[in-house]
Amino acid sequence: MPPKRPKSARSSAGSKGKGKNLCQNPLAIDCHLAHQGHPDDIFPMVLTSATQELFGCLADEDVTGESPYKLLKKDDIIQDIKTRAAVSDFSPVKQFVLDYPEDEMLLVFDRDFTYDQSFYLVLTPEAKDRIINPPEPETPEVFEEEVSKIPEPKQWMHLGSEQEIDEESIKETRKKLWYKFSRVRRKFEVPVSFSDRNTADAEDGYLACASYQDSRFSIKQMQRDCGVQAAPTQQSSSAQTQWKIQRNSCTQYVPRELSDEERENILQFESLKHFLNSVTPRVLQALQQEEIMNVFLDDYKALGTLAEDGDWCGKVSEGLMLNQAFSDQKYTKDKKITSINWHPTIYGVIAVALTEKREVPLNESTFVVRPSLVLFYSFSSPSNPQLLLESPDDIFAFEFCPSDPNIIVGGCINGQVVLWDISAHVTRLQGTQPSGKKVSVNTDTLTSHQDLDENKENETPVVRYCAASTVETSHKARITDVQWLPPTFEVTRSGMPVENKYNISVQVVTCSTDCSLMFWDVRAQKLLSQSASDRKQNADQKTNLTPYGVPNTFKHLERTWKPLFRVSLPKIDTSGEYAPMKFSLEYYTCNTNENIDSSEFIPDYSQLRVPSAKTLRTLEDVNTKLYIGTEDGEIVYTDWKLEKDDFARLHSAKPLHCFSTHHWLVNTVQRSPFFRDIILTTGGWTFAIWKEGVMDGPIMLSPNSELVCTAGCWSLSRPAVFFIGKGDGSIEVWNLLEKTSEPTHIYTHHISNVKITCIKPWTASSKQHFLAVTDDLGIVRVLEIPKTLYVPSKNESLSVRKYFELEEHRQRDFLRRKELWVTEKKEAEELEKRTEPGKLVTFLNVPEEENMKKYSDYLMLENSILKAFGLCPATAGT
Repeated sequence: MPPKRPKSARSSAGSKGKGKNLCQNPLAIDCHLAHQGHPDDIFPMVLTSATQELFGCLADEDVTGESPYKLLKKDDIIQDIKTRAAVSDFSPVKQFVLDYPEDEMLLVFDRDFTYDQSFYLVLTPEAKDRIINPPEPETPEVFEEEVSKIPEPKQWMHLGSEQEIDEESIKETRKKLWYKFSRVRRKFEVPVSFSDRNTADAEDGYLACASYQDSRFSIKQMQRDCGVQAAPTQQSSSAQTQWKIQRNSCTQYVPRELSDEERENILQFESLKHFLNSVTPRVLQALQQEEIMNVFLDDYKALGTLAEDGDWCGKVSEGLMLNQAFSDQKYTKDKKITSINWHPTIYGVIAVALTEKREVPLNESTFVVRPSLVLFYSFSSPSNPQLLLESPDDIFAFEFCPSDPNIIVGGCINGQVVLWDISAHVTRLQGTQPSGKKVSVNTDTLTSHQDLDENKENETPVVRYCAASTVETSHKARITDVQWLPPTFEVTRSGMPVENKYNISVQVVTCSTDCSLMFWDVRAQKLLSQSASDRKQNADQKTNLTPYGVPNTFKHLERTWKPLFRVSLPKIDTSGEYAPMKFSLEYYTCNTNENIDSSEFIPDYSQLRVPSAKTLRTLEDVNTKLYIGTEDGEIVYTDWKLEKDDFARLHSAKPLHCFSTHHWLVNTVQRSPFFRDIILTTGGWTFAIWKEGVMDGPIMLSPNSELVCTAGCWSLSRPAVFFIGKGDGSIEVWNLLEKTSEPTHIYTHHISNVKITCIKPWTASSKQHFLAVTDDLGIVRVLEIPKTLYVPSKNESLSVRKYFELEEHRQRDFLRRKELWVTEKKEAEELEKRTEPGKLVTFLNVPEEENMKKYSDYLMLENSILKAFGLCPATAGT
């Protein structure tokens, strides 16, 4: 701002009027006192967003730091003061506006808060001219004597830079091309005819010549110079507050020392001499011991009493350690891992499903057909995959059968459900098959794919799928999750749970982004009249193979496999349906059939048939409700049982509850292995823990993270521990018994540099626990979990259960307080309405009648007490 000028007569008059107005308006007095220190011819102001929009002076839009001036009409300001009265932001300067001689007043946007407010109003025309047209700074006169002489240039001395400049300079090495543009002679001096064009025919009223790639001319860049500069990560924070209160404070920067006289007096104390004589031998002994050995060494750790027998040199690892890494460029190039599972019975065998990173457009000329595979890796041979499962399309999710680990079900991206049988390759996965022995390979499959046919010496067997669902009756979009129903029950076509006589998993549940869940049965529909002994004899026999090497385990499903029933997911309040990504069923446990011992034989699925629903007993204690995570970040709680309408037709019921907890698609919905009513969900930038039965929301919700939560899983041995995968390739370890607001450990070493896609724990033995982690580059890393993360503490399960109960009570108390607050707010609003002038009389009558009634009751009570003590006036008079 320019320096203050002396007050003119007009400004003096304005200041007098200003003082008069301040005396009349207390609010103006407060504003004047709060903003002393600014020129008298301006007035700092605070304009609300409504006032800014009304006068067209929105901050950083209409007025900016480069163009901060806005001329306001005097009549508009007076009209605003009359309309909104004291609510108007210009009411403190009403008198100034009325006394202003011109028609327009200047409003300045003070972006830097020079006068402690975002705007200030110019009160005099002189100040307006001074601000809009500031005086030019005076240039001092330069005398001839003061002009310094220009130094003469020195002679140039080259130090060898001419050669570098010559090498970096661009020189033309070929002759220039000459082009000649001419016009046809018959068009010379031909008159040009112009025509009109409607501007509505083209967007924005003009024709744009958009750039395009000329297919006839392209330059392939072979080499490029580029530079990389490392810079520290910057972080900025701000708050919507301004510190204005000034406090006096002092800091001692010179130490306080004793004077020579004080030192002499203290050294003469007998108590000090006695203390020094008593502690000197002990200090000397401690110094000797420190020189001989480390007195702070933990003897128990040095002796190895806290270490396991298998630990090297008695050291216990406290972090996730990389144990194995699997990758195969032949099959995993340009693919990512979408699902991972450990083999249930074979040590060190892990299977992964691969999908393309991007969808290839149909109009792309270089379209290469690549096989869709599920790879099996093994600890015994980490360099190459041990088994390949072929499918009609990329697999997004798959799972081993709980009853027979040789049976695998998978969900394709095109919506089909496929089944594999790997019984013939168990010996290879177990590592007992000789390396030189050839394995039966599906030659028909190998010849159909060019990638697998190039290396004919490859010994990795390729297993073709045994059965696939029909395209017409399958999902219409990709299958995002697939799970086997537990062997303790099965469901009918209406979704009613019934007993499973043979205690074998025979049904599969799938979900897809086509807004549906489907139940599938892998048995034949015809009833089988066969004894249990015959079933055991057939199960002992090896699976027969077709001429193409495909087992006939599920031959009865070929071209006829259809879903048992379909469950839709309509939205609760609006039209449309939810698109599920993951779901979680409650694992039902009951007493198994005593006549069948599943441990004696492996079931033969080719001999199983669907029994009649009339002969099966309905199970009432099976929980048919499940949690579903959608691609919009919602958690849906619904029932899979179908209902009948008025015309006795089966249809899906609406979900019971829906919570918009996560901001992005949900990638994990997993129940705790220790508490069947506790569910972990991850998605977007948060994760949440839910308790089934609590329908008010999650009992625990993490704070928003800077990185996306891409995967999550519970620990298999500790109820309080779970793992969260992040978008930058790191893994967070959470322990609910230590911290609930932040992770106890964050591991970035030995983990990927790209997004984590899947996390799967596995317990190899009581002293060996693994965590399989996959990333977006198709790499599998097996991390060894340290003892601190898999050995539970004392009564950990009980402590975690109490923590969940406390969180449940806290949530209910919060909701109760919230409802009470809403009720009190409504009562306050009703009381405010009742105190209006029209209803004031009726409101005062009710308390007056109540007060008179209370007063009459008080007089009766007083009279009765006086009579009881013989002090009644009538009694005293007699």
